[in-house]
Amino acid sequence: MIQAENLTKRFGRLTAVDRLNLSIPRGEIFGLLGPNGAGKTTTIRMLTTLAKITEGRAMIHGFDVSRAPIQVKRVIGVAPQGLNLEIELTAEENLEYHGRLHRMPRRERRRRISELLRFSDLEAKRKVPVDRFSGGMKRRLLIARALMHRPRILFLDEPTVGLDPQIRRKIWGLIEELKSQGITVLLTTHYIEEAEALCEKVGILRKGKLIALDSPARLKENVGAYAVECNNKNGCEIHFCRTREEAVAYAGRLQIDVTIRHTNLEDVFLQLTGEKIHE
Repeated sequence: MIQAENLTKRFGRLTAVDRLNLSIPRGEIFGLLGPNGAGKTTTIRMLTTLAKITEGRAMIHGFDVSRAPIQVKRVIGVAPQGLNLEIELTAEENLEYHGRLHRMPRRERRRRISELLRFSDLEAKRKVPVDRFSGGMKRRLLIARALMHRPRILFLDEPTVGLDPQIRRKIWGLIEELKSQGITVLLTTHYIEEAEALCEKVGILRKGKLIALDSPARLKENVGAYAVECNNKNGCEIHFCRTREEAVAYAGRLQIDVTIRHTNLEDVFLQLTGEKIHE
């Protein structure tokens, strides 16, 4: 469904995305991880025809992004990081407007609007102007709008940024439901728990380069399933172990307080780059 071959984006002398290779099959939830400035949003902008590709090639549902942008736009939905809803319009009117842009027949528009308002738990807010919505409600409407024309592929750029944990998990539920419908989802995030909860496979970007690509479980196994964390004169230090028994044995040799925990994706990133994902 999504293929990228040596995908590159340069802004003058700055290389924002550097020879990125991806292959994402139908129905997969794929996550791009990385700190701010890693190239996540730029990658989505290229794949969704919003930014010109400097070098390389991208295919979306069999269509070349550079050569067939109109066909690509028909099969994708995009929920950007910025809340670019029409805030003076109601939830229903925002969906209606999007449906008309995609030339959906009137009867299909009305049916689809009702479906999506139920899906996003916004049916009671159908006639309410968006400027009265909370941040979480706007995010849910943004996803509903991206789904209005029944896309095969959905791009979500930081779908839960700035939301509290309860609302974030509600949006996770919406994203998981999309997988059951066979929709391919590519999301960018720097929330570790989000990628671990949702994604079957993740790619980790650093300064435009893809430095790791695998399932969350395998990436953590490669580093070590358990982490022994301690504070000493050098600050926080982490030692990774393959098994809990190995971790307990290592901790027992130390003369300071330690914490034994499961490894997470941020540990993977730290091991690969020497820096944390969050910035």
